[in-house]
Amino acid sequence: MSKKVVLAFSGGLDTSFCIPYLIDQGYEVHTLFVNTGGISVKEEQAITKRANELGAKKHININVEKSLWSEILIPLVQSGALYQNKYPALCSDRYLIVKESIKLCKKLKTKDIAHGCTGMGNDQIRFDLSIRAHGNYNIITPIREIQNITKNVRGYEEDYLQEKGFKVSSLHKKYSINENLMGATISGSEIDEWEEPSSESFVLCKLPHQYPKRPKTLKIKFLRGKVVSINGKKMQGADFLRTLNILGGSFGIGRSVFSSDTIIGLKGRFVFEAPGITILMSAHRALEEAVLTDKQNVVKTQVGQEWVNLVYRGFYFEPLRENLEAFLFDSQKTVSGEVTLNLTPGRVDAVAVKSKNILKSPEGAYAQSATWSEVESKGFIKLIGQSTSTWSSIHKKK
Repeated sequence: MSKKVVLAFSGGLDTSFCIPYLIDQGYEVHTLFVNTGGISVKEEQAITKRANELGAKKHININVEKSLWSEILIPLVQSGALYQNKYPALCSDRYLIVKESIKLCKKLKTKDIAHGCTGMGNDQIRFDLSIRAHGNYNIITPIREIQNITKNVRGYEEDYLQEKGFKVSSLHKKYSINENLMGATISGSEIDEWEEPSSESFVLCKLPHQYPKRPKTLKIKFLRGKVVSINGKKMQGADFLRTLNILGGSFGIGRSVFSSDTIIGLKGRFVFEAPGITILMSAHRALEEAVLTDKQNVVKTQVGQEWVNLVYRGFYFEPLRENLEAFLFDSQKTVSGEVTLNLTPGRVDAVAVKSKNILKSPEGAYAQSATWSEVESKGFIKLIGQSTSTWSSIHKKK
């Protein structure tokens, strides 16, 4: 009997190649497509058809938008952090793909699991580290294997499929586009060459000449750090982001060109669009600034940055990530209120905050008035600077 192997399948060239390749290696291939948003019903049906015609023993589709919202997006927004202060970790859905693949492995009682990652990118690290964190699995990587025998990987894959009698799309897209509920990343062509991206690279965001002529006002309400309504309307978690992606995208909000320091040490350049996340983070941060203490704001920023660094670099299943999330979630106890935002071309501004938890002191208003005296101010300043002034009196040359 053939050994059963689970293959995370997307329908693209790499994973299409993997099915007959694994069959030739003596495996019974079970494929699954993990839908994390950004794909239509018609496209999902096409993926199913492709897997079956390539010889998969069985193919299943799994929608994990709810998990993406609760397990990735909520802590991401609460972290308030971006990788290298710019990128909102749109790659985080990979971990849910691994989780579902492992579930299928357990159901089929197999330790063999495969993915179509190349040896040139970050995703191979995210997949391999995540799989290993779940136990002693045999990780099979056909694309990395054929890199040992050819430099023209794409050509090898196409020839292999054609020799097997399978159709290969002759359409060579200008860009490689990865889209999910969180947003879209676009790479290839002139983007890889550090040149200005063309108008064809816009996915979720409108072109500048298409922006609305008038600003848009938006009210987002939070309860314990979680969004509960937009303009008074309650929705399911994933629908919040879908709504904000459309609205923010119409203004070109959340689009940026990023030259990242990748896990494997190379510079990677791509365009990303994350309108919804950008809006949510702006609103959430404005509320936090008003209701958290100064020390909470400082430490939470550090914790959030560590969280996003772990997630970007493949360590989602590292226990420290859960430790950090415990802190983040606990810090959100008082993060409740409503934030008013103004959307204008290319930017979002939090202009008003309403919350019973705003730390507005009855003792004074910054730079306006205070209940303390001049003597108390001078004494405070003297004491807070005592260490520095003492150092100067000892070490500074007279």
